[in-house]
Amino acid sequence: MPNYRELESRFRRIAVLEGAEAVLHWDAATMMPKGGAQVRAEQIAGLKGLRHELLNHPALADLLSAAEAERAALDPWQRANLREMRRRWRHATALPADLVEASSKAASACEMAWREARPANDFAGLAPRLAEVVRLARERAAAKAAALDLSAYDALLDQYEPGLRQTAVDAVFGELMAFLPDLLGQAIARQRSLPAPLPLPGPFPLAIQRKLAERLMAALGFDFEYGRLDVSHHPFTGGVPDDVRLTTRYAEADFAGALMGTLHETGHALYERGLPVRWRHQPVGEAMGMAMHESQSLIVEMQACRSDAFIGFLAPLLAESFGGAAQAWAPANLARHYRRVARSPIRVDADEVSYPLHIVLRYRLERRLIDGSLTVAELPGAWADLMRELVGVVPPDDRDGCLQDIHWMGGDLGYFPTYTLGAIAAAQLFAAAQAAVPGLAAALARGDFRPLVGWLAQNVHVQGSLHESADALLVAVTGRPLDVAAFRGHLVERYLA
Repeated sequence: MPNYRELESRFRRIAVLEGAEAVLHWDAATMMPKGGAQVRAEQIAGLKGLRHELLNHPALADLLSAAEAERAALDPWQRANLREMRRRWRHATALPADLVEASSKAASACEMAWREARPANDFAGLAPRLAEVVRLARERAAAKAAALDLSAYDALLDQYEPGLRQTAVDAVFGELMAFLPDLLGQAIARQRSLPAPLPLPGPFPLAIQRKLAERLMAALGFDFEYGRLDVSHHPFTGGVPDDVRLTTRYAEADFAGALMGTLHETGHALYERGLPVRWRHQPVGEAMGMAMHESQSLIVEMQACRSDAFIGFLAPLLAESFGGAAQAWAPANLARHYRRVARSPIRVDADEVSYPLHIVLRYRLERRLIDGSLTVAELPGAWADLMRELVGVVPPDDRDGCLQDIHWMGGDLGYFPTYTLGAIAAAQLFAAAQAAVPGLAAALARGDFRPLVGWLAQNVHVQGSLHESADALLVAVTGRPLDVAAFRGHLVERYLA
């Protein structure tokens, strides 16, 4: 299989460059001095350009065709790897090199400007840079649409979730919108009928928050020999599987945001660490799309760590860490705080009932940004109108409106739907884990995540991109494709029962 072996060698080189780019991006978000922004943008754009050049090498098309002729000699993992190589090649060859580098530089500049624009509530100052990012995203979408025979927005979706199409997103979001607004109102009404939770005794020193976060990361199974936790403006997980870089952000007045955000990112990190070692630096060894990645963070944060079982384990740790009245740290009181339902303008602070509505908002707006029916200048007003319609609140300003997320600033249009697809998959997978693993709730009540993480490692993490799609993986693990009913059942049981 000489042609296939040559492809493995070439894609290994590409993956190594991508890993270096990921660590540089982490450094830009956490450690880099402000003065390094320009040279860092050039470094990242240069690496992107080099990866693009390697994927566009004239020999690669012939090697792919020749390796596909050797298909009968390949094992299932190699065939899946070849399929993923072809998919990446098709995406890469759709774009000219100058567009790749220009997009990278524009995104870097916009991200850096956003760091100052958001706290200053200065959308007008950021708008020209964001308009350039969106313009280049439209160019990329149009080029990929022509090469892949897709609509422009479908071409963007396919980057983050192989095979995902707008028709499928519309169907899922239509199912959600048929019941979520009413369920949200019912959950809020039920909550109001109960006594208000006792306030939690703050402030919460940042050093103690960090120590507690690291303690819980270790309980989840995160190995600090292969990763680290730092602070950034917007939490994320980056790096590479053997050097995972997590970030969070802290506030002395509210420990829960940082704690749950860290647990969320740890779910991502465990997925990265659990990917198949045999297939490091190969496409088949990477995660099965961003919806599955989000499912792994949400199965930790939402399904497991907001459960009664885990809250019972967490309560004494919080009391030990922060002190104050014992009644405030009682599990029942904590559950009221962790599962509070509210109409909030902020996505990252939203509860799991209202969260999908925030994603529907972004989905509708970014489609219009891509098709040109919405300009960047019109974005604040359109955002406020749709937030009122979908969530029932109006952001007080742009800082808590269209400036709150980093995704569009970095050029990541087409990413947002994967958050809610991941939430649905998380409910489906957690139900399957509970059915398959006796005593799972009892283990979480002891702070023992080994049964859950072990089940996920075997059924999701180590599978990499062996399956052709997230739906195929879900069918293999749960017996059915993505199923909104599982998510609805979870919400009803947790918030209305």
